[in-house]
Amino acid sequence: MQRRERTRQLIELGGLVAKAGLVDLAGDDRAALYGAFLELADRLKAADGEGTRLLWRRRGQRAFASEAEAQG
Repeated sequence: MQRRERTRQLIELGGLVAKAGLVDLAGDDRAALYGAFLELADRLKAADGEGTRLLWRRRGQRAFASEAEAQG
C-alpha cells in the first residue's frame, strides 16, 4: 500500500472512531480505546466471529443510511 493511501486509510479510520463517539465516551483515553479494539479483535477471532462481523456491518450500514437520510 502506498504511503498516501495508508495515510488516508488511517485518517478515515480515526474519523470512524470519533464518529461513533468513542473518543468522548472513553475520555480520550487511548489505552482504554486500544483495549476495546483488542476486545473487538478477540470477538472476531472467536468461533462466531463471522456472524458478529455481519451483525456489526448491518448496524453500520443502517447508521450510515440514517445519517445520509438526515443530511439529504
